[in-house]
Amino acid sequence: MTDSRNAATLTLDPGGNAPSLLLRGLRKAFGDVAAVDGLDLEVARGECFGLLGPNGAGKTTTIEICEGLTEADAGTVELMELDWRTGAAELRQRIGVQLQETQFPDKLTVEETLRLFRSFYRKGISVDESIQRAQLEEKRSARVGTLSGGQKQRLAMACALVGDPELLFLDEPTTGLDPQARRHLWDLVDQLKQSGRTIILTTHYMEEAERLCDRVAIMDHGRVIAQGTTQQLIASLGAEHVVEFAVAEREADKVNAALLAAIPGVQSHRVDAGLHQLSVGELHTAVPSIFAALDGQGLELSEFRTHSATLEDVFVSLTGRTLRDE
Repeated sequence: MTDSRNAATLTLDPGGNAPSLLLRGLRKAFGDVAAVDGLDLEVARGECFGLLGPNGAGKTTTIEICEGLTEADAGTVELMELDWRTGAAELRQRIGVQLQETQFPDKLTVEETLRLFRSFYRKGISVDESIQRAQLEEKRSARVGTLSGGQKQRLAMACALVGDPELLFLDEPTTGLDPQARRHLWDLVDQLKQSGRTIILTTHYMEEAERLCDRVAIMDHGRVIAQGTTQQLIASLGAEHVVEFAVAEREADKVNAALLAAIPGVQSHRVDAGLHQLSVGELHTAVPSIFAALDGQGLELSEFRTHSATLEDVFVSLTGRTLRDE
């Protein structure tokens, strides 16, 4: 984390072509289960990269391998042209990590915890600044055991940033935060990006991924199944809009799915918990035809809405579930 006062504490190579993170043929199995199955991934310097996936997709294992917490069975892992076998000491000085859940000593205060973490690094930002950036001024002298879940998340973020990292791993960073604190963290991430840091982010919030990430990779069954900017992934749906509707429960089994899918402009049709979702090209032509098809079947609508296609729709199309299903 940086601002105009400490931007000079970190010298980045803006002309460097080597990626901040490079994974090639990454594999990791637990017994007969292949958690990561031949994964290839590349993250450019200064990029905020989102890693999304349903439960069991392998993203947490991938992140833990990158962080040096888990050893891969096979493949190449390079962070800023270093690897954990030969450059572990240097990497620990240059990366920051916020885990999904961090266990701090309950008896230490917020300030004592941050002073402890700051002592691990040769250089970094001050404890005072890290407290300010995490909005923990009022909790400076509070013991960790008295903090709420959201406050502990902010403390974990402060600990990840106190070493002024070049490469930052944020694993579900806004879980437990209220909307105001979440947006404050988004502004923080924007500042980090502007100062040239590279950020690897996992999240359960699609709005967060769309707001923060330059590119996103969607994982399933240990592999990357789609990758690109939000705009590129949405364009891959082949439809600009989504129509959602539900019918009266007593008529749910009467919906003719084949008839709906055959409507001109409808690209796909799926049903999730009784809610029909159709990806369509143009609303003004598709919606009247959908109404006519439902009316022709004598069906009574209980819900009907439309929205522009989003990253959430891409995720559902590829994995068959929403990200929050986890």
